[in-house]
Amino acid sequence: MNERLAEACALATEAVGGQADDWDRAGVIPVDLVRGLGAKGLLCAEAPIEYGGLGFSSVDNGEFTAHVGSLCSSLRSLMTSQGMAAWTLQRLGGRQQREAFLPRLTSGELAAVAFSEPGAGSDLSAMTTTITPDGDALVLDGRKVWITAAAYADLLVVFGQHRDGAAAVVVPADAPGVRIERVPDPLGCRAAGHAEVVLDSVRVPADHMLPSAGQPVALLVTSALAYGRMSVAWGCTGILRACLAATARHARTRRQFGRPLAEHQLVMRHLAELVVAEQTAARACEHASRCWDEGSPEVVTATVLAKHIGATNATSGAATAVQVLASAGAVDGHVVARAYRDAKLMEIIEGSSEICQLMLAQSALATWG
Repeated sequence: MNERLAEACALATEAVGGQADDWDRAGVIPVDLVRGLGAKGLLCAEAPIEYGGLGFSSVDNGEFTAHVGSLCSSLRSLMTSQGMAAWTLQRLGGRQQREAFLPRLTSGELAAVAFSEPGAGSDLSAMTTTITPDGDALVLDGRKVWITAAAYADLLVVFGQHRDGAAAVVVPADAPGVRIERVPDPLGCRAAGHAEVVLDSVRVPADHMLPSAGQPVALLVTSALAYGRMSVAWGCTGILRACLAATARHARTRRQFGRPLAEHQLVMRHLAELVVAEQTAARACEHASRCWDEGSPEVVTATVLAKHIGATNATSGAATAVQVLASAGAVDGHVVARAYRDAKLMEIIEGSSEICQLMLAQSALATWG
């Protein structure tokens, strides 16, 4: 681990301390703490140094994301949203927009990316949010659901239908007509600020629309989703590391039938399964991040694969951890109980496990068929 990555991990460890379970139960992370991390460039560490980011490679940013994910999946979710917003601006925005908005995301302001709608989750072609030109302004109308970090956001990157294609627009969260309502009791990542966003004739300057407007919605969204999937994949590796550490500690100290659990063969099998799950997820993430850093044409498939392996392994691995810890891990406030809920949510967001399987099958047909 290089010095800058080690420093970032140390700052995250200090910021979280032992508070993750308290945040999870309260459903909120202190916003000043989140803004403080953002002002250090830690919420979108892959953003270029010229815009106030840390300029991390995807590999380094991934290891940092996994570390934060091992501490608190809710905070990692905020990182995913901030990083996805920064990547969307970097990838799809013009120079003026990058200069206007990226420094805000590395100096303490918070962002969310709004894709999904009541009738358009995985099927983004069914998106009904509209972006309508009106003189030197844009008017947005629509409703977005389950938008991670929206409850904290200063800026929203909103995707919607624009003329014959789609567009992405930067919307101030306090603009007239924007209403943000928290999801009351999410299953996992309870402090990640999941919210519904209602846009009622919201007016923003026309130059808030990213210049890639007019492309098909699937093509436009792919860049942002790719970053999100990579971040979730690494975060799931962090969940597995947290489960592995908690399970190994418990197996060494908990005694049954006169000896530590670690001396019972079936428990040892569970530990071995957790090792395999964590190592498999980590290797898939490393491969995807190397493809990302090298600009490899394999990056799309590698990222989907990493997300699928990470999420499914985290879900099964967290279940294994709860099984080994039994009643000790089956209560709110324990790291494996939180991991069990958080991991399941990872199989749904940024492309469900079923969507990932379909994409991988399509890749196989194109390559091997």
